[in-house]
Amino acid sequence: MTLNILRSEINSHQTYTLEEKETTLLHALSHIKTTHDATLTFTEGCRASVCGTCAVRVNGKEELACAYKVQDGDTVEPLNYHPVLRDLKVDKNKAKETLVKSSAWLHDFQEATLTHKDEKFTETQTDCILCNSCYSACPVYAVMPDFLGPFALTRAYRYSVDKREENVKGILDNVQTNGVWDCTLCGECTLACPKGIDPKMDIMMLRSKSLQSGHSDPTLAQENFGEPSFGF
Repeated sequence: MTLNILRSEINSHQTYTLEEKETTLLHALSHIKTTHDATLTFTEGCRASVCGTCAVRVNGKEELACAYKVQDGDTVEPLNYHPVLRDLKVDKNKAKETLVKSSAWLHDFQEATLTHKDEKFTETQTDCILCNSCYSACPVYAVMPDFLGPFALTRAYRYSVDKREENVKGILDNVQTNGVWDCTLCGECTLACPKGIDPKMDIMMLRSKSLQSGHSDPTLAQENFGEPSFGF
């Protein structure tokens, strides 16, 4: 069984031969580093799909290395749109900064009784492990590096519907620029999420809440701009 890994020093894929048996990608990477090539660099953490540390791209699709089962001929590469530190290890700091720009947290806290139904309503969004898979899968970053992105907008939606947040409009205001209206709604982020979160739907809900709070879709405004007006 062969595994092709993109090596940063040579900017090319290097092929490794492994024993034919069922194994996770993370185990395979550890085996290669221990027995074949000590210079191979990757990241790992909990080994249980909880921390999101080991996310990579396999055959062009985002996967958690600790959960993905290796197939013969797989091609493994680092996440998209992240500075590569070495091989499969990337710098995630720029992606995490989107959470700050989107102000995705409770601001003006007010006392509120949360029911079990309230907790279930945002349970899925709260399960985000910041693996950056959705960030890597998002095609908007190819043309808009400052886009807030899926996990920041999902987090913003999570707090915009929190009963304890008194200033929902403040959260919505912060996701208008390079944010909620710039998403193409392609759904790649939803397909990439290992926790079953649906950022596409969350962004659509944020758009609806934005309209209700007085914001408008700038795309529609641009389309309507310059249209002839008729006076009677």
